[in-house]
Amino acid sequence: MAGYEPVIGLEVHAQMRSRTKLFCGCPTDYGAPPNEHTCPVCLGLPGALPVPNEKAIELAVRAGLALGCQVAPHSRFARKNYFYPDLAKGYQISQFELPLNEKGHLDIEVEGEAKRIGITRIHVEEDAAKNLHGIGSGAVTLVDFNRAGTPLIEIVSEPDLRGADEAEAYLKKLRDILMFIGVNDGNLEEGSFRCDANVSIRPAGQTELGTRAELKNINSFRFVKKAIEHEIARQEGVLQGGGEVVQETRTWLEAQNKTVSMRGKEEAHDYRYFPDPDLPPLAFDAKRIEALRQALPELPEAKRARWQKDLGLTEYDAGVLSAHPEVAKYFEAAAEALAKRADKMKASEAGKKVGNFIQSEVLRHVSTDGLSATFPVGPSAVAGLLAVVEDGTINGKIAKKVFATMVDTGKSARAIIDEGGFAQVTDKGAIEDEVRRVLEANPSQVQQYKGGKTGVLGFFVGQVMKATQGAANPKMVNETLKRLLDAP
Repeated sequence: MAGYEPVIGLEVHAQMRSRTKLFCGCPTDYGAPPNEHTCPVCLGLPGALPVPNEKAIELAVRAGLALGCQVAPHSRFARKNYFYPDLAKGYQISQFELPLNEKGHLDIEVEGEAKRIGITRIHVEEDAAKNLHGIGSGAVTLVDFNRAGTPLIEIVSEPDLRGADEAEAYLKKLRDILMFIGVNDGNLEEGSFRCDANVSIRPAGQTELGTRAELKNINSFRFVKKAIEHEIARQEGVLQGGGEVVQETRTWLEAQNKTVSMRGKEEAHDYRYFPDPDLPPLAFDAKRIEALRQALPELPEAKRARWQKDLGLTEYDAGVLSAHPEVAKYFEAAAEALAKRADKMKASEAGKKVGNFIQSEVLRHVSTDGLSATFPVGPSAVAGLLAVVEDGTINGKIAKKVFATMVDTGKSARAIIDEGGFAQVTDKGAIEDEVRRVLEANPSQVQQYKGGKTGVLGFFVGQVMKATQGAANPKMVNETLKRLLDAP
């Protein structure tokens, strides 16, 4: 990219989590048999009239507020006219001159450098149906209208991004926010979060934008990054070869690792936008907007910062534990429960212990699907297990064995400890007897310790724990060893 600067703007289409479609009562459930969730409205039959979904509109306002937008007191729907087989009416109901949200922003960080990306607008629109190509022996195209009319928000960024890494960071953070506020399930595989990227390059230092190509409907962070990188290189090659970049719509072919042309890029006037005569304007007064603002949950970035400050987590740990909204809830519930059960335990200490255990033991058993998640045991059960570690009943090594049994059987930690005889040996006499046997069996290591090589203490601890099958209280073992070894 010597001599050239990439300029990138992103248009994200995020499906909103309402139970029904944007203008009718058909369900939005994914995976139903083709054309089962349809009605005269979403099939575009003559005489069928749309009715706006209040829940979907409020979710769109929630997204705008979370991204710092100004929510318009009055906005309206428009008809976006074009012909394609997946558009039954011959037009899409969207917004144009008067969108619901405008002038927001999203702050990202790439390689330690913070940057603010402007958001031009967030408007509401209906999704199209889904074309299924190459079906049957005749290789025909069929249309599934289950998705037609699903409520979307389109989040349009300013052309503030300057590379594929920034675009990837923007998309990941945007997805996190939409998931945590309950607007979108973040399911890229099902197409509920997908992206169009507008990519151009210009000579370094030039303020005028270059000719852009739009990369359509990319539903993977990795593919977005690869597609943008390829498109930047392609445009640079065109210019260096004396050619001109053509404004067009392109798509990413993963198998060929390149973008290819689909069609010439339309402009706004090509769609012949006009206000939809079947739908009244949307109105939101200041009181209602403020009520929606107050109802916003804590955003993921603020949550991570609070965890680092109050619960003693590292930046990395906070990131892992907030990778999914349900995992974040699980961690907070377990940390709070442990702090209550363990006497005199600070919130920061409980946070560290729970965070470490969830990452090392619990997450391997967790499965997520959209905004839902399944856990092997409840957060209170994890807190109960760590509480018996804290009171000295068992040690950390035994706790992992107990947890594995909890996952397999569903029994409580206390029941498993009692049934399996896992409780730590805390009898001073029994521990001292075992320590003396270990010292007598290893005279050379005893001499090393007395000669100043105190690091050999760990060897003795390991031998005692091995002999007791991990049941001895480690703290008492250490104290006993030092007392005996330091004696004249």
